[in-house]
Order: sequence, then C-alpha cells, then structure tokens
Amino acid sequence: MTTSDLGMGPLPTITASSALILIGFINAELLFCSIKLFINLFGSDLYITINNLWVNSKFPKDINSFLILNQSIVLNASNKGSQRARTEVRASVFAFDIKFLICYNIIMINIFKREPKLRLLFVASEAAPFIKVGGLGEVMRSLPNALRALGHDARVFIPKYAMIDLEKYSLRLELEDLRPASSEEEDPYGLFVSNVLRYDSDSGETIAYFLENLEYYEKRANVYGYADDAVRWTLLSRAVLEFLRYSSWRPDVIISCDWQGGLVPNYSHTIYKEDQKLSAIAIVFSIHNLSFQAMFDHRFVSQMDYDSGREAIPAFNDPRLLKLNFMRRGIMYADVINTVSATYSQEITTAEYGEGLHKLLSERRSRLSGILNGIDTDIYDPETDPNIQFHYGLKTLDLKIKNKSALQQKFNLPTGRQVCLFGIVSRLTDQKGFGLLIDAGEPLLENFDIQLVVVGSGEERFMTFFQELAKKYPKKVGIHLNYDEVLSHLVYAGVDAIIIPSRFEPSGLTQMEAMRYATVPIVRKTGGLADSVVDYDPANQTGTGFVFEKFDNRAFYGAMVRAIETYRYPEFWRDIQKRAMKADFSWTKSAREYVELFKKAVEYHVLG
Repeated sequence: MTTSDLGMGPLPTITASSALILIGFINAELLFCSIKLFINLFGSDLYITINNLWVNSKFPKDINSFLILNQSIVLNASNKGSQRARTEVRASVFAFDIKFLICYNIIMINIFKREPKLRLLFVASEAAPFIKVGGLGEVMRSLPNALRALGHDARVFIPKYAMIDLEKYSLRLELEDLRPASSEEEDPYGLFVSNVLRYDSDSGETIAYFLENLEYYEKRANVYGYADDAVRWTLLSRAVLEFLRYSSWRPDVIISCDWQGGLVPNYSHTIYKEDQKLSAIAIVFSIHNLSFQAMFDHRFVSQMDYDSGREAIPAFNDPRLLKLNFMRRGIMYADVINTVSATYSQEITTAEYGEGLHKLLSERRSRLSGILNGIDTDIYDPETDPNIQFHYGLKTLDLKIKNKSALQQKFNLPTGRQVCLFGIVSRLTDQKGFGLLIDAGEPLLENFDIQLVVVGSGEERFMTFFQELAKKYPKKVGIHLNYDEVLSHLVYAGVDAIIIPSRFEPSGLTQMEAMRYATVPIVRKTGGLADSVVDYDPANQTGTGFVFEKFDNRAFYGAMVRAIETYRYPEFWRDIQKRAMKADFSWTKSAREYVELFKKAVEYHVLG
C-alpha cells in the first residue's frame, strides 16, 4: 500500500531535526499505557506496537490522513465508549530516524490533535429568542448557536427586560448583589445594584446571562428610546466586567456590539487594565450600523460637547455621560473591530459612509475586518417552513407559483403567472433607499404589467407614499404597514423579486432570506448587498439578482426594467432563481471566519 492508495499526495521533504520538532506538537491528552520496541540492528524490520491509546477528544470518523511509508500502518479504531486505538507500524531500520518520526507525527497530529476551543461572551442590548427588536437580536441568537455547533463555548450577556417570558425561559441566580458603581457617592440610593441570572439549555450548558436591575431594565416597557439610555448601556458595560471578576467562568474573548456596548473596550483597557483576571481577555467591537453612535445626533455636535474619547468615563450620575460617543470609544479601545460585511468595512473608512469616524477607522485599518452575516437556514427553508402554504425546493420549484397565487389573493390583487410580482419587506426608512421609489414607482406601474406588495413600517413620509400608491393602483399594489414575521415568509415564498435599494447596508438579511425562497433580489451595490448578490449577466448566464451602483432614480429604474424584461423569459429567470437558492448563507460558514477573527484578537491583545 502506498500514499496514493489513500488519496494522498507525495511524502513531503523533511529533515531529521524538523521531524524531531514536530514530535513536540503531540497532544498532552495522549496517555501511553505501554510501548514495546524491538529493533534488529542487522537489517531486520522494526516493530512498534502502541497499545491502549486513550484519547480525550472525539475520535475522527473519517480517517484518511495516515501516511503510509515503506511497509504498512494498520489502524483498528473503536469509536464507542472510551475510544481507543491500536496502531502497528512497520518500517526499515535504516529509515527509522526519518520515516518513523514523520509517520508517528502525522498520525498524532492529524488524527488525535484537538483544536483549542474558545470561550466567548457576546455583550448586546438584545438577543433572540429572549428579546428581539431588530437584526441584532437575530444575529445574537444565530451566531452563538453556530459557534457552539463548532464546539466553542459561546454565551450572551443582555439586560433582563420585563417582556422576557420567564415561564418559557427559566432563569437561575448566578450572582447576587453586584455593585458596578465605583463608590457609594456614585450610587447613594442603590439604584445600580444588580443581580446576574443565567439560562441553561436543555442539555445543561449555560448559554446566556441576564443583568437584573429593576430601575433601568425591568421598569421599562421597551428596549430602546429612553432619555437615560446612556446610563442604561453604561451600566451594562460596567456590570459585565464586574460580573466576570467574580465569576468562575472567564471568556477568552468578549464581543461587544454597537454603541450600546461601546464602553466595554474602554473600561477594559483603562480602569480594568491592571486587573489580573480581566486584563487577559481580548475585546472585539462589532459594528452593525455605524450611523447610531450615541444618545445624540453625531452630525451636529458643538466643540464644547465633542468627545475625543480620551477623557475618563464619567460616573453614572454625571450629566457628561450623555455627551459621550460610545461608538468612537469602542473603535478606539478594542483589540479588533469587526463589521458585518467586507464591503461595509471598506466603505466606512471613507467620508461618504464613515459617519464622521472615517479618519479614526482609517487609522485602525489594520485591526478592522468585515464578515458577512448569515441566516438560519432551518428557519428560512421553503421545503419545511410552517408559515407558507405550499412547500417547494430546487427540484419542485414549479410549486412556488401556488404561493404567488395565495399571496395575490391575500392582498386582493388579480392572480396570474404572467405578471411580475415584486415585494418589499423592510423598515421604511431613508437608509433603505425608498426615496428612489417615490420618483420611480409611478412610472414603473404606469408602463409595465407589474404588481407590488409592501410589508413593513417606518418613517411617516414613506408610509404615506405607499398608502397613496395603493389607493391609486388598487389592482397593482397591496400594503401591510406593520412588520409581521409570518407575513414576511409568505412574501418571500410568493413574490418573484424583492426590492432592496438601500442608501447603505452594513449587511442586510432580507436579500439572503429571500434568495432561499428563489426570490430574485434587486439591490444597490453597497455593503452586504454587494457581497451577497451577483449581478445577472445574460451573455454568460451568471448572477443571482439585479444590481445597480449609483444611488439615483435612473439607475434604480434601469435595474427594475432589466428584471421585468428578463422575467419574460422563464428559462433564464428559472436559472437565476436556482443560482440564488444554491448560494450558501449559512451561519456555519460565517462562524468559521469569526473563529479566525477571535484568534487574531487574542494575538493582538497579547501584543498590546
């Protein structure tokens, strides 16, 4: 038997000294119960038997990394119970110095070596399934889940809001009487004294912590929108670090999210810099939307109120706290800064997208990265989705038309296969680019046989626009001006194309969710939209959607017309749908990239 018999390449060139060095990488978990070595110095064979190799890590099921040298290696492995392996190696005496060491090392490293698992703590203002307001909440569910599936210990830390269903999620006390204030003068009435609760999964592993505080979280009806939000998020940032000082569990990396978690890096690298326990933790600051930076509009800040990020964080009861730019401080002090798409990480270093922080981000460019968000492919699966009437997949794509008819009926629109049905599922805001529809909407409806379904809420001017559009074109436009999770799935399954003309888009989930349902996206080339949608090329028959670059109504109108005209050719349209469905937006792919990012954060933290 040779290396080629196992589908392996040729034996790599290696020196005796290199082979000896490689032996040092063998895992400490390996316990050798007995080694018998018989050597015949006159040219006979060398027999080595290693009995009862106990392996603490999981034994690999696909064993194809054995290197076969002159003779043979026979592996008899049992993957049951306390997993053991018996290996017999035969090699020539004259080749023992090199060949045996190479063989032995490859067996040990490739088969028994265990990747170090990371302990990770996400600090955020929301996390599904406990509490979800926007896209951040969904990411805080899906990303930790994907990391746990890869074997890492990933947990979240969020406030305990009054609206969390305690009957559904049973919480246990983890730490009582936590005092995050620096002194009694800072908290004379004990308003900041808190408890930390934990939630364990059905399998018994801790996956979430909750900061329990009556005054700042449990008395509030909403997650966001209070005059003292700066105090609330400062409390969250300070409390998580104080909690970790007393906790028996210590993360390797803390990931603090958006401006609400912006003071975690600041605290960690200033007042806790010399703390023996906390100083060993790397900090990643994750930016999901740079336009939200603090309690105030960062575009209109006087020189008197400007926060350079250098001064110490004020006390909880200091009015100056309201003037801090939490986003700036998170960027300044984190070991690594991450955004939710590669293109967005580049865009925010420019004046156009940088929201006043582009120079700072440019200075920290070497620590800045972007990883595209993923979606939960189990939730967004047209073959199993309980929210849609007719299930379908790649091989049964013809059934999608039945969902289209059902959606048309639901919105009182004429049914028909020939008309191209467009959909919008979104917050109706200027960031999402719906100003382009104000200019282009009526000309499109007047000149083409199309329909439009809108689901979402937002700014008054856009909601009014869609109301008037539905009144003027009742047989072409249907609206539901409230967000509805179930209805969004019906739209994905029923429409032919989804419209996402964003002015800027850090990541975007809608286009990825829609593509899972073979719904073709029409998007602007920005942020995560640019990273997830490939423009249709009719010459080469490639692409997963229709992309326009300039943010103006003519470019948008042109992309819409391209989609409408392509829809007239069912075979070409079907090919676009299939390519869209095949695109991999699973969190597993993104989670692996995050693992590498977290490892870099640890390295950078050690370097200082």
